[in-house]
Amino acid sequence: MLAPNYNCRDERVWGTEAWLTLNRIPADRPGRTRPRPPQPPQNVLTPEERAAGWRLLFDGRTTNGWRGFRKKEMPAGWEVIDGCLVRTGPGGDIITEEQFADFELKIDWRISTGGNSGIFYRVSEDEDYVWRTGPEMQVLDNAEHADGGDALTSAGANYALVAPARDVTRPVGYFNEARIVVRGNHVEHWLNGEKLLEYELLSEPWERLVAASKFASMPRYGRERKGHIALQDHGDRVWYRNIRIRELSAPNAPDEP
Repeated sequence: MLAPNYNCRDERVWGTEAWLTLNRIPADRPGRTRPRPPQPPQNVLTPEERAAGWRLLFDGRTTNGWRGFRKKEMPAGWEVIDGCLVRTGPGGDIITEEQFADFELKIDWRISTGGNSGIFYRVSEDEDYVWRTGPEMQVLDNAEHADGGDALTSAGANYALVAPARDVTRPVGYFNEARIVVRGNHVEHWLNGEKLLEYELLSEPWERLVAASKFASMPRYGRERKGHIALQDHGDRVWYRNIRIRELSAPNAPDEP
């Protein structure tokens, strides 16, 4: 197969698709192809990020720093492919070896068609599942997964508790840039540069939401002061990259847009 060309929308054009595209262009409007535009480096920190206290949780080459939830090793269902941490088969949820209390996390995700996953924080291994202790930022194909029809379970939500202000997800096949800020009891979810929601752990409004949800029977849900970052195996293919974190000093560390 020929190497790909890219059209003016930076869409990859292969083989017969390229032939058909070129042969359907009117003679008075000649088509053109161009090399793929330069791509920014992935899984690296800029000098400015390093100076601000950021560090990588994934180097783009290995699974160092990660392991299976309640396991000593990384499960076989997660692989490093083309600089991404990819759920390729059954393996269960994975967690960082380190635990974090107050932090800012940035992570790019791409979900498969109809897919579901999630990013959890302050996860404890004292319970059987990551979602019994750790709040979740939902990762979802809103267009094709049933959960996308309910804002409370759509991409970016604090799953089943707090809905995002709007749907800012990119189409399947494109990466979304997530940001989670956890400082004391204050939590913010950002996606693609927009703030989607915020809430206060253990506040009266939050306690009411939990009491009316499936988490009501989970006494440690959202109450850990420190814990692991977890990525969910929900049975679907998902890609993660550019996973970086900086620890914050609660409650007065500066925000970053």
